[in-house]
Order: sequence, then C-alpha cells, then structure tokens
Amino acid sequence: MEFAAVYHKTTEQMSYPLNENELVVNLKTGYDVKQVFIIQGDPYEAGIMGGNEVWTGHREEIVYKKRLPHQIWWTTTLTPPYKRCKYYFELHTDSEVWYYFEDGFLTEEQVNMPGRLLQYFIVPWMNPADVNRTPEWVNDTVWYQIFPDRFCNGTPEKNGPDVLPWQTGPVTNREKYGGNLEGIRQKLPYLKELGITGIYLNPIMKAESNHKYDTTDYREIDPSFGDDETMQRLVSEAHDKGIRVMVDAVFNHCGGKFGPWLDVCEKGRDSEYADWFMVQDWSQIGKKADTRDGRFYSFAFADWMPKLNTNNEKVIGYFCDVCGEWVTKYDIDGIRFDVGNEVSHRFLKRIREHLKSLKPDIYLLGEIWHDASQWLMGDEYDSVMNYPLMSGIHDFFLDQTMDKKEFEYMVNRCYTMYMQQNNNVLFNLLDSHDTERLMNRFHDLDIFYQQLAVLFTLPGSPCIYYGTEIAMEGGFDPDCRRCMPWDKIGTEENRERISLMQELIHMRKTEEACRSLYFHFPNKYQNPRCAEYIKIDSQNRKIEIVLNCSEEDVETGMEGEILFARNFDQGILKKNGTLVRRIM
Repeated sequence: MEFAAVYHKTTEQMSYPLNENELVVNLKTGYDVKQVFIIQGDPYEAGIMGGNEVWTGHREEIVYKKRLPHQIWWTTTLTPPYKRCKYYFELHTDSEVWYYFEDGFLTEEQVNMPGRLLQYFIVPWMNPADVNRTPEWVNDTVWYQIFPDRFCNGTPEKNGPDVLPWQTGPVTNREKYGGNLEGIRQKLPYLKELGITGIYLNPIMKAESNHKYDTTDYREIDPSFGDDETMQRLVSEAHDKGIRVMVDAVFNHCGGKFGPWLDVCEKGRDSEYADWFMVQDWSQIGKKADTRDGRFYSFAFADWMPKLNTNNEKVIGYFCDVCGEWVTKYDIDGIRFDVGNEVSHRFLKRIREHLKSLKPDIYLLGEIWHDASQWLMGDEYDSVMNYPLMSGIHDFFLDQTMDKKEFEYMVNRCYTMYMQQNNNVLFNLLDSHDTERLMNRFHDLDIFYQQLAVLFTLPGSPCIYYGTEIAMEGGFDPDCRRCMPWDKIGTEENRERISLMQELIHMRKTEEACRSLYFHFPNKYQNPRCAEYIKIDSQNRKIEIVLNCSEEDVETGMEGEILFARNFDQGILKKNGTLVRRIM
C-alpha cells in the first residue's frame, strides 16, 4: 500500500462536528486503496479503561469519495449517540488489508494481539459552543459587488470641480467620477429586477483616494458618497426589496491622515498611539518613500498606508466599537475584511464574538487568496473570497492541454479545503476590483457564459462584479474599475445580456441542486475537454452541467429539461457550448 498517501487527523476539515449531532470524518488515501471501512463507536462502550472487555466498535463502509490529483478523499457522516467518538480505518487494496490508527498502520494480527494498547482516533466531546456555525441565508444570496465612485452618480447637480464627467472606457486611480450611495439607492429597482439579493460595497468610510482603502475616519461616511442618513436609507430600502448589504472593512492598515497616525508622526514614541502601529525606526518616521527600508510596516510598502497593530488591546477594542457602530447605526448584514490574512487571529476572534452577540447571523468574510483553513475554524471568519476557485476555472479555460480530469481535481480541491459549513457560504467570484474583468480574459462571450454557468452551479454564494451583467470589459486594477455605462444599458445587445444573467440568477435561486453541497463527476463523455458534473439536491433531484471546451461537437442527447443552454442544438453541444439541464 502507498502508506505516504494516507492522511487523517482529528482536526480542521478532517474531523469536525457538522452540527450538534453529526460528525464529519474525512480521509485521504492513494489510488491503490479501493475500499475503506471505519470502525467507530463510543470510547466507553467497553468501560472506562476496557478491563477484560474488548472495544470493538461498529464497522461500516465509507462510500462517498472525491478524486484529487494524487489521492482519493473519502468522507462519511456519523451520528455519535453520546457526542463522543473513537474510531480507526480499515483500508483495502487489491491485495492487502491494513488498519490505520493515530500512530500508524497495523496488520490484522497486530490489531488482535492480546494486551496491545491501540491508539485510536478520538473525538472526546462535540461541544455545541465549538460547532462551526455560518449564516444560513448566505447560500441563498446572489451578490453584486459595487465600486461606489464608478457605479452611479445620484446627485450630479452637486458635483464639485473635482468630479469628472461620467464616461466609458479605461480609467486610472486618479479620477473621481461622483458615484455615491444615493446613486446606488436609485438603482435598487434595477438590482431587484436583475435578481440580486446581496450588495457588497467597496469601502465607503472617509478616505483620500477614490478607492477608499486609505481610511481617514472609520466613523464617518466619506462626504463624496453621502452621510449616515443616506446610508441608513440605502440599507433600509435594500432590505425592503429583499437585498442584504455588506460593507468593506480596512483594518489591516489605515490612511496617512488617520488621526492616531498623524499623532504618532507628530509626537513619535511619546504619542499615546505609538503602539497602534509597527514602527521600527522612529528617527525616520517622517520620511516620504516606500517602506522597504523597514522603518515601519505598511500595506504593500506604501508609506501612506501604515499597518495597524492588531495585536494591541486598544486597537482591538477600538475596531470592535467601530464594527458595532456600523451594525447598530446602519443595520448592515455583513463585513468583508480587507487583507484578511494579515490581521491577528486574536483580533478576529474578539471581533467575531462581539459582532455575533449584536447580530448572530451577520456574515464575516475574509479577503484571503490562498488556503484559509486556519481562519475558518468557527471562531473567526464565516467564509473567504474563493479566489482559488476563480483561478482554477480561469486556468482550465486558458490552458487547452488540461483535460476534464484536471477540472474535476481543481473543483474537488477547492471543496475539500474547508468544513461543509464554510463551503456552503464561500464567496464565489470570477472577477473583482482587484482583478482583470471576466470578459477581458478571453473576449469571447461563449467562454464568458461557460464560466458563469460554473459560478452559479457550484456550492457557496455567487457574486458578480457590477457591469458583468452586460459583459463589461476592463483590464487589471485600476482599469477594472470603469464607470458603469448606464446610457448604454438599454441597447438591444445589453438587454439580451441582462436577460441571460437573469436566467442564470433565476436558475440559481429556484433550483435547490444549484445551491447544494453535493456533486460528482460521472465522466460519461469521451471528449477530454468536455467537462461535466452532476449536482444533487436534498430530494435526490439532479441537474447536469456540461461544458464543451473543445473544438469538436459533443453529442449529449435531448433528455431532461433545459435550464440554461448556449451553442446547443438538437442534442449537439457545439464548441464552447454550455448545457445545464434537469435529469431527474
């Protein structure tokens, strides 16, 4: 047996309570393992120490599995009657049987050796307070991300001399176009008609730049966007239309004109805020240059965005108060934490405890671009932005040498990194204010809609970036932050694109299978670039998603009710064609 490929621990996403009654157990093995059994039961079934009785447990086969590049992921859900569990695994290859315990592998003779002190895997107690709980409403949400300055100017009559005329085409980070909260409020009927049920706003608090990631005052809405009353009205009217609102929190760093930082620059070590930041060389704190010299830590070496010391108790207390005010004052439903992997774990634990006491179902989302397991243990974020999935989808369509097995491996990897609770509320996206726009990557509408079909049928919570409904283009940051072309929304071309987005959103909202955690890859089509997967809902109803990413036609047949299709005719899925259909 390929022993090095076998892995299990009673931590993180390998063994955890799904709820107060169910325990999820996952195991990795090599492909040489053909069959797996788990022998499990209560640790005290044979008494406290066993005595003359022998603990035997209950043997059951693990049948659910996912394929990864070099391993198989086996998964089962147990229901320990007394909330404790002791277990080990029985692994079968074509020619061997091995028993896997916490300290390694044993033969049947070794397992049955009289007097042997076997080291089982142990889950001592499924404490309700330790269950990873995520907001149920998020899985049902379709998000729409808005970069406020470029979405809609609702008060053009108030434009100052610094506001440029609304325009289409490339932009930089220097221009200000006057988009504001009132503009967003005026477009709520448009978002409602599109099918949107959640808005994610890039930063709206007072700052100097147009992107507002250099916060000056965490307690004041930026005057160019509006005021408290405008924000309250926006959230209230959004809620009336069934739309939740999530705001961006920039707590890893602040702007150069944040009051405590100005005090530190003026008074140096004597400032009461000296420990709010991470200064290494006080003699050069006023130097104007990037921070590669290490005089103080900052975001991406930008000296105008000094890094906050989120290990500091006063900093933690300050931002707990700030977040609490946002919740009580504006009634927001979620907070997205910018640079969410650089703030301290202590900070996040305290913020979560505070916010969940104010609003138990608030959604806490971290901006993390890599495996975020250590932030998703149930005491920090509810979820993260699913950039690994975005990258994997993009690379499959880019690299024509990748076959559908690699697409399967990629998707399975993304959904075996975290607990099911987190998978259910992952923030799935294909582009954002930090990336090249989706349409820009291939300049091909067929591929564009193929990727959107994946977005709307995988577990998690899908988000589209403003303008994606009309296949808006834009290069890498900052060009991805172009003005929304409202004067062109009514063209025949854009009406057709909006209609297609409405179809996808409607499918996502009405088909439980689209939102379900359960899927598999049947690989029934021979074409190596024809990827397909089956989604299954709680009633065992199924939908099939087929993506023809090859140069050849693929025959799929005509059975099933079509939910979404493109380049599909009389049972033939053409080049870059998409088919989503109900098959049961």
